[in-house]
Amino acid sequence: MKIFSNRLFSLLYSVFALVGVGLLISARVVKPGPATPNVVLFFMDDLGYGDLSCTGALDYTTPNLDRMAAEGSRFTNFLVAQAVCSASRAALLTGCYPNRLGISGALGPNSPIGLNPNEETLADLLKERGYATGIFGKWHLGDNRQFLPLQQGFDEYYGVPYSHDMWPLHPAQKQANYPSLRWIEGNEPKQEIKDLNDAGHITETITERAVSFIRKHKKDPFFLYVPHPLPHVPLAASAQFKGKSARGIFGDVMMELDWSVGQILGELKQQGLDKNTLVLFISDNGPWLNYGDHAGSSGGFREGKGTSFEGGHRVPFLVRWPGVVPAGRVSNKLLSTLDILPTVAKLCGARLPKQRIDGVDWIALLKGDNTVTPRDRFYYYYRKNSLEAVRQGDWKLVFAHPGRTYEGFLPGQGGQPGPSTETHEFPVALYDLRRDPGERYDVREQHPDLVARLEKLAEEARADLGDDIQKRTGANVREPGRISQ
Repeated sequence: MKIFSNRLFSLLYSVFALVGVGLLISARVVKPGPATPNVVLFFMDDLGYGDLSCTGALDYTTPNLDRMAAEGSRFTNFLVAQAVCSASRAALLTGCYPNRLGISGALGPNSPIGLNPNEETLADLLKERGYATGIFGKWHLGDNRQFLPLQQGFDEYYGVPYSHDMWPLHPAQKQANYPSLRWIEGNEPKQEIKDLNDAGHITETITERAVSFIRKHKKDPFFLYVPHPLPHVPLAASAQFKGKSARGIFGDVMMELDWSVGQILGELKQQGLDKNTLVLFISDNGPWLNYGDHAGSSGGFREGKGTSFEGGHRVPFLVRWPGVVPAGRVSNKLLSTLDILPTVAKLCGARLPKQRIDGVDWIALLKGDNTVTPRDRFYYYYRKNSLEAVRQGDWKLVFAHPGRTYEGFLPGQGGQPGPSTETHEFPVALYDLRRDPGERYDVREQHPDLVARLEKLAEEARADLGDDIQKRTGANVREPGRISQ
């Protein structure tokens, strides 16, 4: 009996020891569970609210995006954090107002600043969780090596470092001293994009890389970020799509972008990943309207890119995840690109960034609970750090500010921009976006109580983030990354 007891004790000791070692190993390496979703995030460039056939586009169709909307959910009240390239992208990847991070405007070649590598991006959080992370497309958060995607949480990168009009053939600034535009692979410059014929291969090249990434990581959870450089000018399409639409080159480009989405969705299905992949489709801001026939449509909203009106901030937002996201649903709830990071991170079992963010979790709404209202306010910042408007629910108070307007100017044609102004003086105005989504009728005199309430919210924003219009510095802003000396 004593011998049996000793053997039993030894056996139990060995089992507990093995369990203990296993627990120690699992504490060091976070392994995603089998239900952990893959994430595919499309981010278009200058695509307007009205540029999909399911949102009203004419003379071309976007069948793959229409199918994505039919098989998933379409959100009609979705805002970007700022209506300009770099600032919008910083917000998407960090969940922060870009002015909190010291990022504004569109960073040019050889920019001395970029997204601070100390900021935690969605790629950082998912990589820590065990995800493979890849970006194929436009980065535009600093082209110095220390700011490139591989230093911001991504395992793989192939794309352009900034907007593809920042090159010697800029349609309106041929005199600008831009360097040559090159593809970047990892951290290294590769072949030059020399002309519009080369630019015509941008969409198909990015698509091929994205499909290859899915095949490579089909057995692992992955985060695939596809920030297409188009339909930002200059417009260019591959031979397969040139002349295919009745809308001209803009329609051709949109048809090719829709094809790209279809190729990637098709690959997910072919690899058996369709039902375990969350797919999101967004644009970085509204259309660059003074480019006329080479620009998209704001869908009837006021103004476009580079403004704090709805035409600049409101963009299409499609979400698809079979069996999780309701099919065929249209939601009018207010959401923003700020809210992508906290929601995706939680869905994937990742932690949130250690520093303060501005996004909110909207998982319940994502899954179909329309009784919840995750976001009730939004701050419209622009330029370096100017608070130009504040919104709560469907009420929007615009503050007096100088800004861009396209109204009253004849738009350009053939890739050349028409005139616009950056110094138009906009007056204070209160808009009821339920009845007046075009922001045409100032109702301040009818609702002084609402004006006071929104002004109070604006004061909270100014204390937190600052306001250049009032020459105020916020208490909780952080520094951008700066090139190391």
